[in-house]
Amino acid sequence: MPGIDECLLEVMRLPGARGASVVDWTSGLALGTVGAARNGDHEETAAETAELARLAAEHLAFAPAEGSDWAPGTASDKSPPVEDVIVTNRDGYHLLRFVRTTFDSSVFVHLWLDRDEGNLALARLRLTDIADRLVLG
Repeated sequence: MPGIDECLLEVMRLPGARGASVVDWTSGLALGTVGAARNGDHEETAAETAELARLAAEHLAFAPAEGSDWAPGTASDKSPPVEDVIVTNRDGYHLLRFVRTTFDSSVFVHLWLDRDEGNLALARLRLTDIADRLVLG
């Protein structure tokens, strides 16, 4: 099972990957970074993406419907009810994949993908696999 550095190196092998990071969305700190940062500063990018992740993860408007496998007060609620956040712009995609853990996780993987060279569907599938195998701690 890969750690943060191995996870990020695997993410950067995706076609069109420009940069990636593992971020704690409660603090906004980057736990690891690789490649380029959209604004040239990995720490600033981590803080900005953490705000978006926090909004998606903490609001029930984005939670699964009642009766699903996720419900507050169950073992599955240790991870955010949101799996991914995808933001698109004219030249790229930003994919935030929340990492599920056995403890109260507040970590996500952020991938910046070039729109012309990348494949969003493939990146989402591969990032899901990578995040599921990520070992923290």
